[in-house]
Amino acid sequence: MAAARPFAVAVLGALGTALLVGIPTDVVPNPWFGREIGVRTLDVLVLVVLSVLTGALVATYAVAGAAGAGAPRAGIGSGIVGWFAIGCPVCNKLVVALLGASGATSTFAPAQPLLGAAAVALAATALGLRLRAIRRGTCPLPAADDKTHFWLAPSGARANVRPGE
Repeated sequence: MAAARPFAVAVLGALGTALLVGIPTDVVPNPWFGREIGVRTLDVLVLVVLSVLTGALVATYAVAGAAGAGAPRAGIGSGIVGWFAIGCPVCNKLVVALLGASGATSTFAPAQPLLGAAAVALAATALGLRLRAIRRGTCPLPAADDKTHFWLAPSGARANVRPGE
């Protein structure tokens, strides 16, 4: 039953990320926000991949607590970059204020796929750093009565197993 907790946290983290980033950018259709430029396939792809990676990252905190590398900053940064990557370029007031409406479509819109790749790379890096910290023991797992955290152990090792088991 304890193995279900990280999975549930991962699903909730992924769903929360999808809603938190997808609703204001109108990639997730809703009655509150709209877009001048339609949703592209890449917007949906970036949102899905970013949500899955963020959900997995959040699940590591359910397993091992808050200690470890700078994964929270990278995780939050990936969400912010992802928001810029999938948002409507002419609906984003910050982009329009900095570049103007024509700059938003001619300069910022072509850069959005690169921002999407950067967001996914940041989230994947944060997850990798977090898993590495857990495996090295710098982000220790809590003592467990069962073998629920075997998937976090280095290959060949068994995590959270008492001697003699």
